[in-house]
Amino acid sequence: MFNRGMNVTDAGFLPSFFTARNRSSVSALHPARPSGSPPRPHIVVGFTSPQTCLVLGGRLRTLREAGFRVTLVSSPGELLTRRAALEGVESISIPMRREIAPVADFLSLLRICWLLYRLKPDMTEFSTPKAGLLGTVAARLCGVPVRVYLLRGLKLETSAGLKRRILLAAEKLASACSHVVVCNSESLRGEALALGLAPQSKLHLLGSGSSSGVDVERFCPGPSQLRQRLGLPPDAKVVGFVGRMTRDKGLPELVRAFDAILAGEPDAHLLLVGWFDMADDALDDGLRCRINNHPRIHATGFVADVAPYYRVMDVMVLPTWREGFPNVVLEAAASGIPVVTTLSTGSRDAVVPGVTGLLIPPGQPAAICEAVLQLLRNPECRRRMGFAARAWVIDHYVNGRVLGLAVRYYKSLLDRNRAADARTAQVPVDSVLNPV
Repeated sequence: MFNRGMNVTDAGFLPSFFTARNRSSVSALHPARPSGSPPRPHIVVGFTSPQTCLVLGGRLRTLREAGFRVTLVSSPGELLTRRAALEGVESISIPMRREIAPVADFLSLLRICWLLYRLKPDMTEFSTPKAGLLGTVAARLCGVPVRVYLLRGLKLETSAGLKRRILLAAEKLASACSHVVVCNSESLRGEALALGLAPQSKLHLLGSGSSSGVDVERFCPGPSQLRQRLGLPPDAKVVGFVGRMTRDKGLPELVRAFDAILAGEPDAHLLLVGWFDMADDALDDGLRCRINNHPRIHATGFVADVAPYYRVMDVMVLPTWREGFPNVVLEAAASGIPVVTTLSTGSRDAVVPGVTGLLIPPGQPAAICEAVLQLLRNPECRRRMGFAARAWVIDHYVNGRVLGLAVRYYKSLLDRNRAADARTAQVPVDSVLNPV
């Protein structure tokens, strides 16, 4: 795509390529390594919004400690620079719009292409809808040897009409430009296959799913000192929610259900740990006002460390319409809290029904109310489910296990690519990177 003799000043769009914060990073894109040491495989990890940094859970640090050089790419934001510093990796910010914006999207594509041309990574991993599309297309155009599309969820599941068709086409193109599509859960893999995003041989699930797993030492049962600070009576029964407060997360249904819950359990309180996300599924002003003014609803806003908040809850509810694999359910389970969530894609993989929590249909406030009241009125059931939930997470989703699977799989992709190059330059890399 680019003339190899081009220098940095040849492309007219480059003055705005990096934010001012990241201009100093350009000279550090190829740091020197000790003489005689083998080159580290270089992976570029990209997503649309820096909010995704909240669910990385040590993924970047694990890759770095396994010998990868890691460059993190997303739209600008404090969460991006903070996560990169915390995990000890490089970061580059490239503006990307979450909504459909043809002109801005084309400029973002050019910027990502230029970055990949300059970095010449061995591997890319792009995720989330916009970065997944632009990043995988750019990686294909620039000939990145190994291209992974990490499918974290399907936004098209809650879209309709022309928008759904556009999103479906974008997912198919992102999958076509990748060598493998790593799915976050078994139900997400099944949905991707049903939609024809990619052939079955290209869709992969690592272990039992999840992209990062959960830190079971940080998320664990125990007392909490937050009740008084949050204005919660010591004997209150607390129904919790953690995450972005949007329509797709089921907040309208949860707030409606809470009025019925209060009628059945007058000492109940609803704790909303998260922020009003201004995405295209943002809550309307009326519902936001109702949440902020309800005497029994406590909205915390953005919280950097949510672990202590789970310990305040008696039950956590995630009435979501779509997921890839919800981290908050694993965090609650590791904290010994039973979860009520929906049968939607992704979320139904995160609960063992009747053992670690309850599954209900999405979009039904009455079902939320019934499930929550069932658990609030049975403390022994809550205790038993919480104990089973933590044991289940420890068996399947400890972050070291989940991240170890990802590292080993990524190294196997690089090894297969090198083996193909060594055998013959005529072997298509796509045929090598789709293991049985």
